[in-house]
Amino acid sequence: MNIPADLLYTKDHEWIRVEGDQCHIGISDFAQSHLGDIVFVELPELDIEVGAGQAIGVIESVKAVATLFCPVGGTIVEINEELESSPELLNEDCYANWIAVVELNDKSELETLMEASAYSEFCRQAETGV
Repeated sequence: MNIPADLLYTKDHEWIRVEGDQCHIGISDFAQSHLGDIVFVELPELDIEVGAGQAIGVIESVKAVATLFCPVGGTIVEINEELESSPELLNEDCYANWIAVVELNDKSELETLMEASAYSEFCRQAETGV
């Protein structure tokens, strides 16, 4: 399983890449591999204000439907429109194919997210049930 060290992660298997006051958000390798072949991505609306933990979209696969949650509060300033016509890009490279960019309201919210080592352990426990 690929867990890049330069990202932060949520317990809902979203990743976040912080670049100044903006954060790219996507789903982790763990999420995309468990979902299977992704067939549809409902993207969030641009310029909406969202809170940390708020649902901002839906990802549908041949096996399941998953809600996408925003790891931090802020304003949606960009969406990856390419996913509307090519949702399978999330299976091909879930880290290169981000879903949305959020202008961060409060950097202290980043402290609630997991670094790669903690997320790796979280995923291991999810797999083994230990």
